[in-house]
Amino acid sequence: MAQTVLHTADTRGAADHGWLKSFHSFSFAGYYNPDRVHFGALRVLNDDFVTGGMGFGEHPHDNMEIISIPLEGELQHKDSLGNTATIKSGEIQVMSAGTGVYHSEYNPDAAHPAKFLQIWVFPNKRNVTPRYDQITIDATTRNEFVQVLSPNADDAGVWIYQVAWFNMARFDGNTTKTYQLHKEGNGVYIFVLKGSLKVDGKEVNTRDGFGIWDTDQFEVTAGTDAEFLLMEVPMKF
Repeated sequence: MAQTVLHTADTRGAADHGWLKSFHSFSFAGYYNPDRVHFGALRVLNDDFVTGGMGFGEHPHDNMEIISIPLEGELQHKDSLGNTATIKSGEIQVMSAGTGVYHSEYNPDAAHPAKFLQIWVFPNKRNVTPRYDQITIDATTRNEFVQVLSPNADDAGVWIYQVAWFNMARFDGNTTKTYQLHKEGNGVYIFVLKGSLKVDGKEVNTRDGFGIWDTDQFEVTAGTDAEFLLMEVPMKF
């Protein structure tokens, strides 16, 4: 029988730094919940709002797969690998921090906030050479799971050092689809960006997170028009 966990939006950790408002689905910085440290290899899921003209100064990471998905506005990225890029809604960015990388993320639009998801996944290989990539993702397909991340460099989306798959989905109300897990021992954490879903018969609403594991497939039904992210990761790693 499938195991599940529901993290409602109002139970997330929250931080307000003035220029940054952040909601943490898992323990992060000043928020610590021993029952919500990670979901399998998924370590961080932050829902961030960055004021116009502000951003994250240069800071280091190592041995972590870091994925950024802009939801509104744009961020200017710079890193110690020599990359300078702007990422915006409809794109996905990945960094394999490996042996170590410094980076900064800045909202260049003084008039509008940038909203994005910051996601960290534990890697299955340590001390790799750091790497950076970003791609445009399919924002038009409806009522399907659209793969945006995998373990394979030649597959759809970006790739990371972990047997993980991410899918974005935009469902019309009353749409039902079955998600088939790629690998035994994986689980899926679903984060609802807009609307409401039923997952394995349980209701999940805007900005809720829902984890499901010990199953090889499950049904997702949109109660309203809905947008959501599915993150399939190993539960043991």
